[in-house]
Amino acid sequence: MSSNAVTLTELLIRERSALLRRVQRILGGDSGAEDVIQAVWFKARGVDSSQSIDNPRAYLYRLAINLATDHGRESTRRNRLLAEHYLWQEDEQISTEEQVMVQDELQRVLDAAGHLPEPTRTIFHLNRLQGLTQADIARRLGVSVTTVENHVRTALQRLAWARSGR
Repeated sequence: MSSNAVTLTELLIRERSALLRRVQRILGGDSGAEDVIQAVWFKARGVDSSQSIDNPRAYLYRLAINLATDHGRESTRRNRLLAEHYLWQEDEQISTEEQVMVQDELQRVLDAAGHLPEPTRTIFHLNRLQGLTQADIARRLGVSVTTVENHVRTALQRLAWARSGR
């Protein structure tokens, strides 16, 4: 690991509580805050020493703020797309009862996705929402492709169960 990566990682460990609170304020609650902190950790570990970082604390906080903002935007976009897909299909009138049922189904799936255990949640997010290949994820996380496949399979199975109401 580069000297910048070591410095940022050590700083992240010391500042984790404050960073988590900052991210929670940006996201409007706990939803996804831990994911953002984990993403900060991944990014911090990947910073090379080719450029000097004059203020590592400011760099770390800016990184967390940027990732939290991106996470919030992605979450809003994903929820909107899911709602449009499930609720408003072309030339189709959906009764209020059907809308409530579909919204309930969508909420169960979103809740289940938010409660996937680590590293399943991160691997699923990288694969299905960020579009990384299983091989890319395996290299990035230092695990086998089979491990990534198993985590994706587990996530899909749990989301299917949630969708069906189990």
